Amino acid sequence: VDNNTTSINQQTDKMLSYGHSNGWFESKAEMIKNLETGYMDYLSFKEDSLQVWMNGDMANARFMATIGLKMNGKENEYRLKVLEVWVRKGKRWILFSRQAVKG
Repeated sequence: VDNNTTSINQQTDKMLSYGHSNGWFESKAEMIKNLETGYMDYLSFKEDSLQVWMNGDMANARFMATIGLKMNGKENEYRLKVLEVWVRKGKRWILFSRQAVKG
């Protein structure tokens, strides 16, 4: 997994709300800082059963994911149900919000 914060910055909305399965929310600035400092390190990401619904300049994506993560030095793997909301800005799709629950 590439924790490239430049790419993540370009692909996320400035008002991003990134919700984790434990109830923790990160703003865009918090998410980027946590990746840059190594507090969060995504090790693997596998999604399946992707479903996408579009309505104009908005899209909802639902999927199951198995995510390998190192948080504050501790490695874990999670099976999650994820909902992402994407918005089209010009010719690009930008992640506006994401929420995960334990799958």
